Amino acid sequence: MAEQQLLGIGSRVKHPAYGDGVVIRLHKVAYDVCFMVYGIKQVGKEYDKWEIIDAVPAEEGVSFNEIEKSLIKVLRNFSDLQEITELGNRWEGGKLILEPGDPAKAKEMPIESFFHKIVMVRDRLRVMEQRINSSNLNDEEKVNLQQYITRIYGSLTSFNVLFKYKEDQFRGTKS
Repeated sequence: MAEQQLLGIGSRVKHPAYGDGVVIRLHKVAYDVCFMVYGIKQVGKEYDKWEIIDAVPAEEGVSFNEIEKSLIKVLRNFSDLQEITELGNRWEGGKLILEPGDPAKAKEMPIESFFHKIVMVRDRLRVMEQRINSSNLNDEEKVNLQQYITRIYGSLTSFNVLFKYKEDQFRGTKS
């Protein structure tokens, strides 16, 4: 099996469904490709059904920060250690109050309990990402599911105010 060629920005391709396109952005597992008729689509880097018309070499530089993040991800994926995620100091001892139109049906719960549930959602999304990435889905299906997860993270950014450390927070699509 031949090694997959990494395309750089400006590479021209011909996709069997979308036609002629140009790589305009690189992601970890996919390319953003601008197609003449269909606009910008994400295509997995391992996709091999298209014809490469003109390959521009990709600039590959790995920063220490990227290596550190990758190592953390690997350790998190293959370790039984539970990561401790801390609630912001100002929320400790607080309570969440859900007050409907009928005050008699109000609900209170400790913020710590609510925060624990939010962290569980985040951790389960991470596991889902791992399972998608290691699944037998094709690259295009993986990219599509990753986009949904990214949007879910984006929807959950409202809860970032609860986290003590910025690196524990939800992150949606970065521009």
